[in-house]
Amino acid sequence: MSTEPQPDSFTFRAAELIRSIPKGKVATYGQIAGMAGDPRGAREVVRVLNTQKDLPWHRVLAAGGRITLPGPGGVLQRKLLEAEGVRFDAEGTTPLALHQWRGPSRPPAR
Repeated sequence: MSTEPQPDSFTFRAAELIRSIPKGKVATYGQIAGMAGDPRGAREVVRVLNTQKDLPWHRVLAAGGRITLPGPGGVLQRKLLEAEGVRFDAEGTTPLALHQWRGPSRPPAR
C-alpha cells in the first residue's frame, strides 16, 4: 500500500502548492491551506511540511510574514530566504506586500 498522498487529498494539493512557490517568494500557512481547500487548515499545512521532506519548507511562513521556528531552524529558514532575495525588517518579519506569492496560474485540481 502506497503512503504517497492521493491527488484528491488536501495533503497532495498543499504539497503541490508549496512546490509551486518560486524562489524569492513566500506564502503563509493559512494561505496554502485556503488554496488547498481548507481555509482553517494552517496546522495541517505544518503537518504536510513535516511529513513531505522534498518541499521548499523555508518558503512557508506564519501570518504576517513571521518565521516561527525556534533556534537553529529559524536561523536557517531566514538564511535560505535571504539567499533567494527575501528581505526582513528589524523585527524579523518579511514584508508580504513585496514577497508574498499570489498563487499558481491554475489552482491544483480537487
